[in-house]
Amino acid sequence: MSAKKGRMGFTTALIRSAFLVNAAYAESGREFGVTPQQGQLLCVLRAQPFGMGELGTVLGLAKSSVTGLVDRTERGGLVRREPDPDDSRAVRVVLTPHGREVADAFYAKTHQRIEDLPSSLTAGELDALTGLLGRVVEDNNVSVIFPELDGPTRN
Repeated sequence: MSAKKGRMGFTTALIRSAFLVNAAYAESGREFGVTPQQGQLLCVLRAQPFGMGELGTVLGLAKSSVTGLVDRTERGGLVRREPDPDDSRAVRVVLTPHGREVADAFYAKTHQRIEDLPSSLTAGELDALTGLLGRVVEDNNVSVIFPELDGPTRN
């Protein structure tokens, strides 16, 4: 069954766009030997260490899921738990030196893959799309999973 070219509805376009982004994460994950979820964790931790509860909120995961994700990523030598200086009962998750290298490379490669997706758009179209998507994200209080540490890269 072939899909006809033309205008698609908002929901279809957004869902299919999500598949493109997920595919970029998956491809980077295969390249760097991590799951897409581990890649998300690494991208979040590039900005700063987080407590386990904070990670659950940012990643939208239950406590047990965060624990399993951190356990698997820790076994890979990419993150470690350290005592929280503000709460002796809690731990923070931080990148190891090797984890920092992988996180930075994973981020850069995934960023480039996603930047390449709208290659057929003009600069004006891309600017309009970026503004509209940014507004949707902000209006819905989406967690910062893929932080723009260096600001926008393409205009």
